[in-house]
Amino acid sequence: MTDVLMGATATSAASDDRLLPVDAGTRAIARDLYETVADLPIVSPHSHVPASLLRQDRAFEDPTELLISSDHYVTRLLHANGVDYDDLRPTDGSAAGRRAWRLLAEHWHEFAGTASGYWLERTFERVFGIGEDLAAGNADRIYEAIEERLGETAFRPRALFHTFRIDVLATTDDPLDDLADHAALRDDPTFTGRVLPTFRPDRYLDPESPTFPADVARLHEATGEPATFDGYLAALAARRAHFIANGAVSADHGIADLRIVDLGTDTAARLYDRARSGSLSAEDAHAFRGHMLLEMGRMSARDGLVMTIHPGVRRNHNTATFERHGADTGHDIPIATHFTDEIRPLLDEVGLVDGMHLVLFSVDETVYSREIAPLAGFYPSVYIGAPWWFLDAPDAGMRFRSAVTETAGFYRHSGFIDDTRAFLSIPARHDMSRRLDAAFLARLVAEGRVRPAAAERIIHDLTDTMPRKVFKL
Repeated sequence: MTDVLMGATATSAASDDRLLPVDAGTRAIARDLYETVADLPIVSPHSHVPASLLRQDRAFEDPTELLISSDHYVTRLLHANGVDYDDLRPTDGSAAGRRAWRLLAEHWHEFAGTASGYWLERTFERVFGIGEDLAAGNADRIYEAIEERLGETAFRPRALFHTFRIDVLATTDDPLDDLADHAALRDDPTFTGRVLPTFRPDRYLDPESPTFPADVARLHEATGEPATFDGYLAALAARRAHFIANGAVSADHGIADLRIVDLGTDTAARLYDRARSGSLSAEDAHAFRGHMLLEMGRMSARDGLVMTIHPGVRRNHNTATFERHGADTGHDIPIATHFTDEIRPLLDEVGLVDGMHLVLFSVDETVYSREIAPLAGFYPSVYIGAPWWFLDAPDAGMRFRSAVTETAGFYRHSGFIDDTRAFLSIPARHDMSRRLDAAFLARLVAEGRVRPAAAERIIHDLTDTMPRKVFKL
């Protein structure tokens, strides 16, 4: 991909070939493939960048808030290497903010070989024109150079949105969000991008959430639906309709373990009444969650929202860290995941429904070849979610391609998902994916398994056609 902003330092030939094959002949094929998609617009159908960032269009606070505090990929590795989270708080350019930056510089060598280190390095180079390695000796100078650029109009969120060539950006939103930020962006003639909400109902479906009784009470109140199970389903459907009216194309579901069950209406209603009073057992709560995923699938089959499921993460693994610093601070840990039997009740009911799209993600990479690719290789509704979270990395991305392609081909894939809160890393992440696809396809071309013209079509479709098709864009 060409330099993101004017004035960025020119990259060397070696840098231009990063992530491409070492073998010169295969690398040349990969380079040609990559160049056909390097400057295509970015389609980001699942991210955690808030719409308010673009609506308000305020200058970023400082380098620490922008590149460290808001990125738990970065903070978790700093913490693992002895940095206290208290030293990484957003600081509005104060001395504490500069101190956090110096800590990153001191620990920069520990990011070598990691995905987060790669993204940060690419961001430094392509967005800020900084081609030298961060170190204790240059930390203040680099901090000041970035801080100066952040004061420029070209570095405001909206300007960067267009500079990054983002065509579509989907956010992740609470079902009771009024979506005013999305509406304002949609109605603003000076903003030409598409920023779409995503329906994320996890807290309203999980009876073990400590806020579940209060959350569903607010849901009933906001929609005017009675406080019954039927009213609960109607309330969720009404909020989905509100999201669709505001441009949403998908409903996202994050769960620890996947088990879909059909309890029947009467049993589900009884469990819902007990859940509202906070008196469900752990076993019944598990069953209710499984039934509600089935209900969400039924709703997707009716209203057309793409259903994405990403199980397999034990959230907030460290109690003391959660109590002190809250959720989404880097201590979520993957667990083993299974799909075949666990998702069968949903697929039996809606897996063959015309227009149903179900995207399955995992951070257990063994399940991609064992279960997800075979499911996507039969069910027209099932698509293979891109390598996600801990697998969103160069080597894992190449293993993923090898794991799923021979079973399901290239056209049962969601396209790349950046799944990020770190706005400035979006170009680096998508560029990484394009380079990996070029490298993978180049090997198949070199081995005579895919013709060059077919490889060129495939990489274009993986980059642009498939995410638009899968997410109904």
